[in-house]
Amino acid sequence: MAIISAAGVASSSLRTTSSTGPVPSHSHQDDKFAPRMGDNVWEDKEVRFDVPLSQLKLRAGEKLIDRLDAVEDTKGNDGVRGRLVVTNLRVMWHSLTSPRINLSIGFNCVLNVTTRNVNTKQRGMTEALYLLTKWNSSRFEFIFTNLVPGNRRHCTSVMGVHKVVAPLGGHPGQPPVFHRRAYGSSRLYRELRLRGALLQEGRLRVLPLEQVYRTVHGVWNLSSEQGNLGTFIITNVRLVWFAEMNESFNISLPYLQMGSVRIRESRFGRALVVESGERAGGYVLGFRIDPPEQLQAVHKELAALHQVYGSCPIFGVEYSWGEQASSSVEPAPVTEDPEEIGELNNDMSNAFVAYFADGRAGSDREPVYNAELGLAVERLKEGFSLQGLWEVIPATSGTGAGSTPAY
Repeated sequence: MAIISAAGVASSSLRTTSSTGPVPSHSHQDDKFAPRMGDNVWEDKEVRFDVPLSQLKLRAGEKLIDRLDAVEDTKGNDGVRGRLVVTNLRVMWHSLTSPRINLSIGFNCVLNVTTRNVNTKQRGMTEALYLLTKWNSSRFEFIFTNLVPGNRRHCTSVMGVHKVVAPLGGHPGQPPVFHRRAYGSSRLYRELRLRGALLQEGRLRVLPLEQVYRTVHGVWNLSSEQGNLGTFIITNVRLVWFAEMNESFNISLPYLQMGSVRIRESRFGRALVVESGERAGGYVLGFRIDPPEQLQAVHKELAALHQVYGSCPIFGVEYSWGEQASSSVEPAPVTEDPEEIGELNNDMSNAFVAYFADGRAGSDREPVYNAELGLAVERLKEGFSLQGLWEVIPATSGTGAGSTPAY
């Protein structure tokens, strides 16, 4: 197994050598951090339809930002009154009468957020929130309409969390809205960075919610035959290494993306080996730290910090409302739904067809004869069936007790 440098180049430094013998193969028993947290966080990276109610609950570190109980999913459920929930990781919507009909849209999938005029069953022509997303090579579009006349709060919340904008002016009867750090400007909390602009005049650009715990000099990055001498900076959210001779040769690895950390033998002696998760590229990073006592201390500290971080991750998104409006974001008690037939399984229903952002919008596909209906119908897209288009709940879904999710 090769050690990968901060530049992402495979190294032979810790490969099998005649002097040290083969490098031990990876096993989960060696992992200091299992399971890998970053690979399990899907909320901001995926678009899901009609998920089990348990997946609508806030995960550790996910914060409720806004909640509105009179929002319509105009694209897929026109005329259905629902609840829109905005967190620091995603946008969720579910029907108030049937919570099994729901959406979960990760901010990392959002390509564009705008407003547009749409014609709805309940409001007629009105301004709506438009989201264009991409996930698994498919593009989806979502349109949300606030059923309260004159209320644009659903637009304000989603736009403010998604991207960096100036403080937003308040609407009549509402105080101004301010946000500190949007999703797009806080990626260093969540993503591995190689050769980034991490330092300024030899000092780390400390993130707003970041605290530096230790700086370790004399750390060798084992990415080449001779290694590169540099410095470790250990904080509450990430591990940073940079070369002393060239500060642009660096790496920033958040604990969110850290898969394992071990001490292993190499041709340079005992080395600290840090592996990133699959979502972060599966990099394997090797470092030598002298003396051995220092190596053990750094290894122990990284393990402890990662464990603490795992209990309450810091995703970096901070959003604050005006003083009066903040009280309306508090969760409200939710009663049981007697008509709820149970949670769905993980199989995605074909109900998501309604949300495809078809580049051929406005033009119909050629008609073909359908023997089942005995009619000529528009040709279906590849991978879809006529029966599937009528399914809201997958045919294999089980039944059981369920309730409206609480936020």
